[in-house]
Amino acid sequence: MNISATEPGLLAQQCDRRIGRAAAPPLVPSQNAEPADVISTVEFNQTGEFLATGDKGGRVVIFQREPQGEYNVYSTFQSHEPEFDYLKSLEIEEKINKIRWLPPHNPAHFLLATNDKTIKLWKVSERDKRAEGYNLRDEEGRLKDLSTITTLQVPVLRPMDLLVEASPRRVFANAHAYHINSISVNSDCETYLSADDLRVNLWHLNITDRSFNIVDLKPENMEDLSEVITVAEFHPHHCHLLAFSSSTGTTRLCDMRAQALCDQHAKLFEEAVDPSHRSFFSEIVSSVSDVKFSHSGRYLLTRDYLTVKVWDLNMENKPVETYQVHDYLRTKLCSLYESDCIFDKFECAWNGTDSVIMTGAYNNYFRMFDRASRRDVTLEASREVCKRRAVLQPRRVCVGKKRKESDVSVDSLDFRKKILHTAWHPKENIIAIAASNNLYIFQDRLTPNGHHNTPEIQSAPPK
Repeated sequence: MNISATEPGLLAQQCDRRIGRAAAPPLVPSQNAEPADVISTVEFNQTGEFLATGDKGGRVVIFQREPQGEYNVYSTFQSHEPEFDYLKSLEIEEKINKIRWLPPHNPAHFLLATNDKTIKLWKVSERDKRAEGYNLRDEEGRLKDLSTITTLQVPVLRPMDLLVEASPRRVFANAHAYHINSISVNSDCETYLSADDLRVNLWHLNITDRSFNIVDLKPENMEDLSEVITVAEFHPHHCHLLAFSSSTGTTRLCDMRAQALCDQHAKLFEEAVDPSHRSFFSEIVSSVSDVKFSHSGRYLLTRDYLTVKVWDLNMENKPVETYQVHDYLRTKLCSLYESDCIFDKFECAWNGTDSVIMTGAYNNYFRMFDRASRRDVTLEASREVCKRRAVLQPRRVCVGKKRKESDVSVDSLDFRKKILHTAWHPKENIIAIAASNNLYIFQDRLTPNGHHNTPEIQSAPPK
């Protein structure tokens, strides 16, 4: 297991996800993180070789996995800048809401990044040669005097230091009246969707000046508005299927073959709630904050405030599995509402074989659930517990009196520390956890004979 601090304020850790080995605190403390440095999205590419993060400052940082297994900074670029909508007199934040990788088709890499209003397609490519020997320009790029040119020469390519370039290839703008909350690339590799509070639009990757509206929940009278779209996602294999969830706790599966405007869903996934258990907070905590199709395409994973649920696409009336993430917070909903924490949007993730699911919680805790054994574990991704040669022990939150010294009381949880954004390597047991301005990468590394390696820590100098 290798752990490396890759740059100031950003911690990359590689750790056994099951036994929780961790070490090496970040090179720069994170308690006083600048708001612009807070990570707002994390995403592996299709092969897992690259990991992209976006932050509230509009920057995208891409990490590449080295042959020895560590992830190091590959490229950093400014994707979005703050803007101002003069028609609505609104400031548009530069914060990166979502990043989605396009499947690779050549040595270059392409990804979509969006803020509240504008989606950009970025090309990230390498260059290790430069052309020399131009006829009309000198070595510094200045135009030559044409009267001095007496012969023609063929330019040649010379080796140069590796340069990683990021350039915007497309800008998709002016299609959303409300804040974009999700984007998803279709399996046809030609189209993608973008969703805001009331609409889902379908885009072609080569057409920037128009999109097709496929879901529209906006009522004629806004006073009749009863729900908003929280997230939308394409099916991983069937290009005609998409799912979107709402603030009422429902998830709709739409089939674009049935009709162009998918206002009528093909399936509705909703769990009936016992009326006797309803309260003022029922609708708030049931709002779905994230939806993920399984890699097989058979299941849907949804996350609401207190639970994460697995749905079988063939059964709509109830989830096949329900996991309590932090049920101990039910007695704290009033104070969480007053502090607005109850509106936090937690993400969820599948592992590569769809056998384990992961999601975040408070106090820099994140939870993992094994679907086969129904076992779960709570781990902490924070600087304080990640010491050199240390083992990251499972955590336990207790409501009443502590049973063990290592137990944490629910009253002592820090709700300012939260794991909202997580990602799982598509093929291996590697997870990425974003906590404020720190990125933690935990890796489960095995020796050729199938045993776990002993911890080995490497700290890279600050970039």
